[in-house]
Amino acid sequence: MVQTNPISKTITTLADVEQRFNLSPTDNDIFFQEWQQGLPQLTAQERENLDQIQRRFLRHRKRSSLAVGVINQLLISPLLTLAGLYDEPFYVTTEASVELEVKEKDENLRGPIDTLVIAQQLWVLIVESKSTIAFSVALPQLMTYMMANPYPERPVYGMIGNGNEFMFIKMLTEVNPQYDLSNIFYLLLPRRNQLYDVLSILKQIAKIMVTNIEG
Repeated sequence: MVQTNPISKTITTLADVEQRFNLSPTDNDIFFQEWQQGLPQLTAQERENLDQIQRRFLRHRKRSSLAVGVINQLLISPLLTLAGLYDEPFYVTTEASVELEVKEKDENLRGPIDTLVIAQQLWVLIVESKSTIAFSVALPQLMTYMMANPYPERPVYGMIGNGNEFMFIKMLTEVNPQYDLSNIFYLLLPRRNQLYDVLSILKQIAKIMVTNIEG
């Protein structure tokens, strides 16, 4: 009998997700260059907007730890707006439910995606928002959601943010699933707004997916 289990309770380590889906980190240095090379230049207005977002976030962050909903309002939604991911050809949905079949274990895994960006049915970006949860806990769950990409021949990207840090993931799920991770971008660095980097990568991902659709 096939059992249905929640992703958050079943997938708790990187080893869990790798073993269940035969997923492995790539050793190809050019697999995930999107976060490093050819990034679009930000305008002066975009930088000014990001500085305001950072100041607003830090003002709230100094008072106490922030709930996920507040992180979404202060950071995630403004970043997606600036990256154009709320506009054509993209569509944003929240709390999208996914279910994956693990045939070897007679098991279905089910869970909600915090934010999913879609372009003409193609999954573009999965965003996992956390508050105080460490990346080591949240990352396996996000990667499991990425494995549900209905178009495995297309890359899917993930972004995880816990209020202080951001990281990006790229995954190809066709045949032999592989993934790679970006550096971690830390929002609390003095005299440096790493939201510039985060927005540049988001704009790069948006550009790539538009090109894929038009091609």
